[in-house]
Amino acid sequence: MLYGTLYLIPVPLADDAAMASFTPYLSETVNAIDEYIVENEKTARRFLKQAGLRTPQDRLVLHNYGKHARDKAELAGFFTGLLSGKDVGLMSEAGCPGVADPGADIVAEAHRRGVRVVPLVGPSSIILALMASGFNGQSFAFHGYLPINKSDRSRKISLLEQTASREKQTQVFIETPFRNMQLLAELLRVCKPQTRLCIASNLTASDEQVISQPIHQWRKDSYDFHKKPAIFLLF
Repeated sequence: MLYGTLYLIPVPLADDAAMASFTPYLSETVNAIDEYIVENEKTARRFLKQAGLRTPQDRLVLHNYGKHARDKAELAGFFTGLLSGKDVGLMSEAGCPGVADPGADIVAEAHRRGVRVVPLVGPSSIILALMASGFNGQSFAFHGYLPINKSDRSRKISLLEQTASREKQTQVFIETPFRNMQLLAELLRVCKPQTRLCIASNLTASDEQVISQPIHQWRKDSYDFHKKPAIFLLF
C-alpha cells in the first residue's frame, strides 16, 4: 500500500495577514485533506476557515502536538492515517512548520518511516527579516533563543558580534516578546558602535516595523518592542 503525503502548511504570522499569506495551491491542498497535526486546535481551525476550507469542521481529524501534549504524545499515533494512504497536513502555530518549530520532530519521523514530505510556500519570519535587513543573505546563521542568564547572554552576544565581523555572516536570533527590551538593552550595552543591528517586529501585520541601522544610531533613538514578536539580526 502506498503511504500518504505529509504536507507542511505555513500559517500566517499575524491575524490581519491571512489573505497575503495564501497561495492557490495551499487552498487546494487544505480542501483535499481532512486530517492535521497541529499545535493549537483553535488557531488551526481559524486558519483553515480563512484559507477557504469547504470541508465541514466536524469532519476534520486534528492531532494535538501543542507544548502541553507533546511530551505525552506517541508519534506513532500521528502516522496511522499516513501509513494507511491518507494525506495529512502539519501546521505550526505561526509561520513555517519545522523552522524554529517543534514540527521538525514530525517531519524527521516521516522521513524515517518513508513518508513523502511536501513543503508548501508561505511566510517565514526568519527569512522575511533577513530579506528586509540589508545584511548578508548569502551567509547567515540562526541561533534561536539566546541564554536567559545575563552574563551568559552577554558573552553570547559578543561571540555573535565577533563572528559577524570576522566571517561577514549575518547572525539571526529571537527572544520571548516580553523580554525584547531587555535583549535590546543588552545589545546596546555590549556591541560596538559600528556593528549593525536590525529588528523586524510584527512582520506582515499592519503595524510591521523593520529598523536596520548601526548600534550608535540605535543608542540615540527610542523604540518599543515590548510584547511584539520580533527577529533580531547582527551584522
